[in-house]
Amino acid sequence: MVRSLGAEPLWTSDEIVAATGGKLVGRPFVATGVSIDTRTLEPGDLFVALGGVRDGHEFVEQAMAMGAAGALASRQVFGSAVMVPDPLAALEKLGVAARERAPQARRGAVTGSVGKTSVTQAVAAGLKLAGRWHSSVKSYNNHIGVPLTLARMPRDTERAVFEIGMNHAGEIAPLARMVRPHAALVTTVGPVHTENFPDGEVGVARAKAEVFEGLEPGGVAVLNADNRWFDLLKAEAEKAGAQVRTFGTGEGCDARLIDFQPTHGPGGDHAAVQARFHGKGLDFPILQTGQHWGLNSMAVLLMLEALDVDLGDSLAALGSFEPLEGRGAETTVAVKGGAFTLIDESYNANPVSMASALASLGARKTAGRRIVALTDMLELGVEGAAFHAALAAPLADAKVDLVFCAGPLMKSLYDALPSTRRGAYAETAAEIAPLVARAAEPGDLVMVKGSNGSKAGLIAQALVALGPGERG
Repeated sequence: MVRSLGAEPLWTSDEIVAATGGKLVGRPFVATGVSIDTRTLEPGDLFVALGGVRDGHEFVEQAMAMGAAGALASRQVFGSAVMVPDPLAALEKLGVAARERAPQARRGAVTGSVGKTSVTQAVAAGLKLAGRWHSSVKSYNNHIGVPLTLARMPRDTERAVFEIGMNHAGEIAPLARMVRPHAALVTTVGPVHTENFPDGEVGVARAKAEVFEGLEPGGVAVLNADNRWFDLLKAEAEKAGAQVRTFGTGEGCDARLIDFQPTHGPGGDHAAVQARFHGKGLDFPILQTGQHWGLNSMAVLLMLEALDVDLGDSLAALGSFEPLEGRGAETTVAVKGGAFTLIDESYNANPVSMASALASLGARKTAGRRIVALTDMLELGVEGAAFHAALAAPLADAKVDLVFCAGPLMKSLYDALPSTRRGAYAETAAEIAPLVARAAEPGDLVMVKGSNGSKAGLIAQALVALGPGERG
């Protein structure tokens, strides 16, 4: 579902032809959306037949049967289509055309090693309150997701925010030039995807700084002053002509976090944030309880300000923005004799987000035990085993009672744990899941975290299946 407003048709076949340089075959059509996947296609969508493991052309007939208005294709297909040499390149051109036909839209871009998706969606919540808006859905942040999100942007959009990710150097720059943001945020930089960077974390920082290459003249760069790579990012932003706005805990930050106090109880989970925004005191509540949301909320405020959103709307958005599935969402799971609380952090993990999640878990009061189920953090290169073993310290600091580990890299952590903290080890998430389920008791806090590729979500699903559950 496209999270945007605008009642007019999104694209006519004539506009698609003009944007892509293609040729219409069949009857003219009007599209109200753009899709690359028949599993999420809605009637009226333009279906883009991309290549891949399965050739999108194989699904055009199915798309038409589901109500697609037409297709963007490189060979003859069923129904009306705009024929182009390369559908992905045509999708990119369509995205650029969408940007150019909406010159009034102020655009934001969010990147960083941790928190991209949650922060992007929190910014989108603010844009929604301020007027006609558009944003990325889920984690549509790569060479397909970014042009797709652009191509879905209605012509009457007033504000938009895009998530931009990467695995290698050189991936962010072309996407940033495609979006041409008026404001660009780097949430933080840490040891993520380092196996793809011979120079390690500094290479990651330089890759994130590529986002400034697309900034509109005089655009705003929102930077984390607490991050060790702040000076590098600030220099790159200023080289691009950006106005730098900072968030952090130190004096002099445009958005300074003073205190973050989470509360968990019968009245619901929330946190009280105390801050100084451009030197003025600002206290407000948010529904997020993870410690990292103190700084995240500062970043969101600066991004929304750069996109001309009123502070009142920004605070209202933060006050109602709930944790996303797999990124801190909580579920009360009923079991015999009571219930335990599941904290689902299963969408992704790296050393930075893992340390933050464990610190948040340790800060919580509980009548029961603190239990964690962890799967491998991926793409860490030759230091992968060491990064995993090093989690033993934050686990101890968080006073975690039992640790369940799954995956070859997590074996390094399991071996580093004292015997009193060891829950169990298995090679896969599927094997560890029933062991975690058997261990969970009423009153426990159970957190699941790991990289998406190591299937941590299977453990969370197995725990939810123990009872009817109540979303927190």
